[in-house]
Amino acid sequence: MKAEEAFAPLKQRALAEWQGLQESSRPLILVGTATCGQAAGAQAVLEAVREATGRLGLEADIMEVGCIGLCYIEPLLDIVKPGRPRISYSNMTPKLAAQVIEDYLVRDNPRPDLALAIVDGEAMDGIPRLFDLPMLKPQVRIVLRNCGYIDPKNIYHYIARGGYSGFLRALSMPPKEVIDEMKKSGLRGRGGAGFPTGQKWEFCRNALGDEKYIICNADEGDPGAFMNRSLLEGDPHSVLEGMLIGAYAIGASEGYIYCRAEYPLAVDRITLAIHQMEECGLLGDDILGSGLSFRLKLRQGAGAFVCGEETALMASVEGRRGMPRPKPPFPANSGLWAKPTNINNVETWGNTSIILQKGADWYASFGVPGNTGTKTFSLVGKVVRTGLIEVPLGLTLRQIIYDVGGGIVGGKAFKAVQTGGPSGGCLPASLLDRPVNYETLAAAGSIMGSGGMVTADEDTCMVDLARFFLSFTYRESCGKCPPCRVGTRQMLHILERITRGQGEAQDLDHLQEIGQTMIQGSLCALGGTAPNPVLTTLRYFRDEYEAHILERRCPAAACKELTQYYILADKCQGCLICLRACPVQCIRGDKRLVHIIDQERCTKCSTCLQVCPFDAVARVSGKAIEVPSETIPVTAPPPRRGGG
Repeated sequence: MKAEEAFAPLKQRALAEWQGLQESSRPLILVGTATCGQAAGAQAVLEAVREATGRLGLEADIMEVGCIGLCYIEPLLDIVKPGRPRISYSNMTPKLAAQVIEDYLVRDNPRPDLALAIVDGEAMDGIPRLFDLPMLKPQVRIVLRNCGYIDPKNIYHYIARGGYSGFLRALSMPPKEVIDEMKKSGLRGRGGAGFPTGQKWEFCRNALGDEKYIICNADEGDPGAFMNRSLLEGDPHSVLEGMLIGAYAIGASEGYIYCRAEYPLAVDRITLAIHQMEECGLLGDDILGSGLSFRLKLRQGAGAFVCGEETALMASVEGRRGMPRPKPPFPANSGLWAKPTNINNVETWGNTSIILQKGADWYASFGVPGNTGTKTFSLVGKVVRTGLIEVPLGLTLRQIIYDVGGGIVGGKAFKAVQTGGPSGGCLPASLLDRPVNYETLAAAGSIMGSGGMVTADEDTCMVDLARFFLSFTYRESCGKCPPCRVGTRQMLHILERITRGQGEAQDLDHLQEIGQTMIQGSLCALGGTAPNPVLTTLRYFRDEYEAHILERRCPAAACKELTQYYILADKCQGCLICLRACPVQCIRGDKRLVHIIDQERCTKCSTCLQVCPFDAVARVSGKAIEVPSETIPVTAPPPRRGGG
């Protein structure tokens, strides 16, 4: 009760500020300025909004918000006109943003032709509801509940939407009951391993020692992954509240957030959020009069992928080189500075706050038994609707890629999806109806990981894709243990030979043997999972390996050394476009004469393929196609120009 009384003034101020914003007589303009938005030009849109409102003499509240997940149609601009629902506009440019503001706020024309959706309210003027859009309809927003709705730089916005009420509830319970609530929820670590969170907390709570630590692992380093970054940028207080709850349950007095320095916006948002918590009495000594004393510090990592492993992370926090150590002892008994330590990742802490707010039973109602709740994924690659998504565990890969992601770009055939980052496996079309959970992915040879999901289409060479991911883990290996240090190098060397057409039949057995040795003998999960892309492509796409080795052919025509470019006589218009664009001048021809590529000089840069407007350039692998040896007159009819 004492804590609730101490918190009451904060809540009253938050509700008053939030209500004032929602019921203001001034229009509210929201611009998504997370990293994805900024990369698409959101800062220029924001400046255009400020310029337009000033030029038009409009008094408006302008608010920056985080990523709502629709990264493929950024920048996003939302307008709330007094007494009207919030309308979202996508693919904004500075010019379009200024036009929309003038049309809607001055002329009362909501521009349905430019509008994406109604965010809060029913469909109107032909504009659909936001969560009726195909990408959002299957989603359930738990962790991402506030992203895109609140100003992440304003703690009172978070409080107004229920923030820190989970912490207050935790304070009303004995620490053991808080841990029991987490166990009852079924939440498993969202960093990839999937270990039960409540059980992990219990180990640390029961460990001997008066001084204990908790850590948030924000060292998200997977290529194509941005789930943790987006949450920290869009709703940092949900993560920090989760850490407060964990500190109370475990008995920790100090915590660390380990975030890679390549996330400058996330670092800024975390730093500000910690400062705001201190000002509001939510960090420090005797928090809200509860007797709990807890402090948070931010540590920035230099970008070493291996520091995502918990013992390497702790070594880095301590100021030592980030390298893993053998376990046991486990961090719960001997972690940071040899004290009992609990480490969870960003998404796990973000779930913690809402679980204590709404209850374990509510959370466990989502997902499937043994895999409760939701999971965020960064859906990238050759999928139509790329972005940040949150879906209940148990949805199938097909539902995620086709219902949420809109299928494959250009209507091409789906070939594979790689889950779990560079250490995950590549799963074929035959497994598209497999439900996504920890056990089913592991059985297929892949992992959940932190949530990266990279799609590949028919033009992707699976051997080359495995080589790409292995080259990443090879560079990121700390080199401490021989299975990882030597194994990644040898596997990469073999894959490079195969993609150059120099592979041998026994290479496939060698890859399998080295991969199994790494899994069994590596010190940490980096080495233990690094072979996954290779082993799963061998398992599901062995025919592509055999084509490279036995036929010296890349079925996808993607491996440079096995690929040739030819100009097709029946399509060439003799337009000189490819000839002029070729960087090494290896194309011969003249106007209205079929062009020829000099195969000895060609560097296979694909420029000709990219610039040809008549699809007259073919990329082939294996047997060469027949083309004229000398330039001949064009026989293809010239393209029709406009007119009746």
